[in-house]
Amino acid sequence: MVHRGRISKWLLMTLGFAICLLFTTSIQAQAADSTLVSQSNMTAKTYVRKSTKGATYNLSVSGSSVVFSKKTHSLTNYPNTTWEATKKMSLKRSGVTYLYYYVTNKGNTAHGWIWHGYLKAGATAATVIGTAKKELGKPYSWGGNGPSSFDCSGLTTYVYKNAADKTLPRTAQAQYNQYAHVSSSKIKDGDLAFFGSSKSNVSHVGIVVSNGKMIDAQNYGVITEAISAPWWHLEGYARPMTLS
Repeated sequence: MVHRGRISKWLLMTLGFAICLLFTTSIQAQAADSTLVSQSNMTAKTYVRKSTKGATYNLSVSGSSVVFSKKTHSLTNYPNTTWEATKKMSLKRSGVTYLYYYVTNKGNTAHGWIWHGYLKAGATAATVIGTAKKELGKPYSWGGNGPSSFDCSGLTTYVYKNAADKTLPRTAQAQYNQYAHVSSSKIKDGDLAFFGSSKSNVSHVGIVVSNGKMIDAQNYGVITEAISAPWWHLEGYARPMTLS
């Protein structure tokens, strides 16, 4: 005679296994429901988050199937991060085509695939200033482009290229001439401060940071100093790009 309790236990185990199998199959079917349309490298471009929504994922491609295997980073945790996109992937899900970017933060500590609609083109001031601060203490050299040594415009060119994928003209005068000028009352972190004997003879440039200071490369190397230092004659400010 079979005990009723044993039958009930067996039925519960069987039912649980069936539900688990059904759930797992459903998840796998859902994950495999994305079809690869195209995938390629792209010219590096910087982005910032459009809102706190969104996250990066690990995506795996097998033939024409794309599977979302793991969420890696939530944009909520990266308010001042500049992301660099180097790959793109188009995939189709439920008849709709979506564009994803493979992004890495400028600190190279976070990466993954993210739907492009969660991002907007640009860079953050925090990334620009953070990149400049990493060069503090480096020596000055005439014509120095980094990373071992810099002259003034070599530093600004290096920082903007590495922080924001932005290519600046090589000389201080050319940088002053090319970008929109801003008044002293409207300057922001990451703007450029220019110095010289006249607006047509600009010979020095630095990156504006908070509290009336700048990071620049001069005879003492890459340092932080006051914009209003008596040995510099300020000619004005310019903004190479709008920073978030």
